[in-house]
Amino acid sequence: MSLTSHLQELKRKHEDLSNAVEKAQRSPSIDGLEVSRLKKEKLHLKEEISRLSAV
Repeated sequence: MSLTSHLQELKRKHEDLSNAVEKAQRSPSIDGLEVSRLKKEKLHLKEEISRLSAV
């Protein structure tokens, strides 16, 4: 997998997580721990994207 395609995949996953976080925050049945977990995963992806983009 090339670096460009890997970055595109990470960006797609980041966008998917953004949508999941928004949906979870609107749902009263989702607990705060799940939202927090999604946000941490999203942040990890953002950091990875930034790290790889700097190469």
